[in-house]
Amino acid sequence: MRRKIILVVILAAVAVAIGYLLRDKTPAPPITLTTLNGKPLTLASLKGKVVIVNFWATSCPGCIAEMPDLIRTHQTYAPRGLETVAIAMSYDPPAYVLNYAERNRLPFIVALDLKGEAAQAFGNVKLTPTTFIIDKSGNIIHKTVGILDFAKLRTILGKELAG
Repeated sequence: MRRKIILVVILAAVAVAIGYLLRDKTPAPPITLTTLNGKPLTLASLKGKVVIVNFWATSCPGCIAEMPDLIRTHQTYAPRGLETVAIAMSYDPPAYVLNYAERNRLPFIVALDLKGEAAQAFGNVKLTPTTFIIDKSGNIIHKTVGILDFAKLRTILGKELAG
């Protein structure tokens, strides 16, 4: 009887492990963004890095509240292969975005989504902040709607950047 219980526990653990390894991964959409300096940026060009994609707006209190932690996270993990892309929502005036980025010395890529195409490609993002984490292979591995849990984010980044 005891052997059967042990066998069942082992089989269950193996099933969970296989399920984890075979879980569906959603490829990040093949979008091209326009950065604040007017240069095009494709998400595909960031393959090989772990990427945080953060949809935000200068008029969003939650976005502004999490921005200092996003800056610190970027500064901490960028040397290990993290890229951060902050995509301003289509309704955010470009002059406001530029002013905020310069005033706060945002150390990461800031892009404009003037026509809302990036938000649409990421599943019709409407609420800000909305953040996606993309693995080195270009797959979305995590999504957060609302202010990030930075402890959880650091755990995910530590794991993804170690591999």
